[in-house]
Amino acid sequence: MCRWLAYTGSPLQLSALLTRPNHSLIDQSRHATQNVEALNGDGFGVGWYGDDPTPGLYRDTHPAWNDANFRHLADHIRSRLFLAHVRASTGTAVQNTNSHPFSFDNWLFQHNGSIPAFRSLKRQLLFDVDPELFPFIEGSTDSETLFFLALTFGLRDDPPAALAWAIGHVERVRKAAGIEVPLFVSACATNGEQLWAIRYSSNHQSRTLYHSSHLHALHEIDGTYAPLPDDATIVVSEPLDELTSHWEEVPESALLTVSGGAATVNSFSPILPN
Repeated sequence: MCRWLAYTGSPLQLSALLTRPNHSLIDQSRHATQNVEALNGDGFGVGWYGDDPTPGLYRDTHPAWNDANFRHLADHIRSRLFLAHVRASTGTAVQNTNSHPFSFDNWLFQHNGSIPAFRSLKRQLLFDVDPELFPFIEGSTDSETLFFLALTFGLRDDPPAALAWAIGHVERVRKAAGIEVPLFVSACATNGEQLWAIRYSSNHQSRTLYHSSHLHALHEIDGTYAPLPDDATIVVSEPLDELTSHWEEVPESALLTVSGGAATVNSFSPILPN
């Protein structure tokens, strides 16, 4: 499994969330405290938006804590919306194209969880991707497959419905194959203006997910507190510091929408195709 982060608000230096907090995403790559695995060293990535509608993307296969270039970039890039991910592989290869986030046009997507028995289901699920989208799949993960299924089901037009249809489709295929192991999805998608995050699992034992609630500063590794923009919203697999209490857990089977500086939480359930 993995750890991930999403930020939207006034432009912020990437390092303010990715490297400086006392339980930053870099720290979580080595010492995750609310994950099945404490170590997330099978690659990492960050995608960010600037003046161009399409995002910048930096991904690599080695551990995030061991990448000096990433630290330099994080200290010098400011962005109003960015996603970042540290990976613990669930069976697919450690390669650049399998590192999150994944991109298509102006969209970014990242995921923590797994499609069970993906090797058995992979052929069918890939055949279910829109033929016009299929050539853009670069890697071999279940996560990227889920992203392109969501695009197939209309992510660019109606993100909440498309995510519900995509996850419902995977659930139907899983059940039809007689696979009893549950599906786990903690995922985030953004078009560069809004973002949507889902917490869902077949057995209602989902991976953790939080969002900031009236969070104005973060406790840093040097013991100080760094201020955050008033309109900042942060979505994380686990909180970025161990002292600040302004983190709200996203409920089980929920969709978090962040738009215009406001975060709303609604119930989420897959749409099961006939």
